[in-house]
Amino acid sequence: MVKFIIFYEGAKMNLSKILKNAFLVIIFGLIVTACATKKSVKTTTETSSTTTKAADTKAAETQKADPIEKLDALMQGDVYIGSDTVGELASGVPDRVFFATNETILTTASRETLRKQAAWLRQNSDVTVVVEGHADERGTREYNLALGERRANAAKDYLMTYGVSSDRIKVLSYGKERPVDSGSNPLSWSKNRRSVTVKAN
Repeated sequence: MVKFIIFYEGAKMNLSKILKNAFLVIIFGLIVTACATKKSVKTTTETSSTTTKAADTKAAETQKADPIEKLDALMQGDVYIGSDTVGELASGVPDRVFFATNETILTTASRETLRKQAAWLRQNSDVTVVVEGHADERGTREYNLALGERRANAAKDYLMTYGVSSDRIKVLSYGKERPVDSGSNPLSWSKNRRSVTVKAN
């Protein structure tokens, strides 16, 4: 019986030591994790600050940039974001939106332009328009006619969601037949992938 009590007391002391050690390991792990998290947040902030400075530097150097950097300033991905080919449907209302290669998805800038067009068309309810769809020179005539029509319909559908009646919008595709830029390079192609809203009356 005495041996059992001594064994029990010894096991109890060992268990107590194990629990204390486990507790210390857990506390140490939490401290290390907290330090690592704090360092990670600091690194993310520094990276964000560095990215912002790099963007500011790039914008400042755009004026003295080489042709490739100028191309980057006029295109976002492969969507044209310049304005040299853009006309006006009405005062302060751009007439066209641009698309990525083989795409009919409207960009954020395209949707903003179409909202301006829709607002103007709602104020001028007697005006009807033709939405022309265009493509770049690559691909077959048939493919580009179909692509141009899908682009024009994407613009028409967006105008309709902002209250313009479908009776006032006609869709017409020119495919690759009416390029605005006759060049054969990425910038020219980006200018030609467009839909243009034109007054019909």
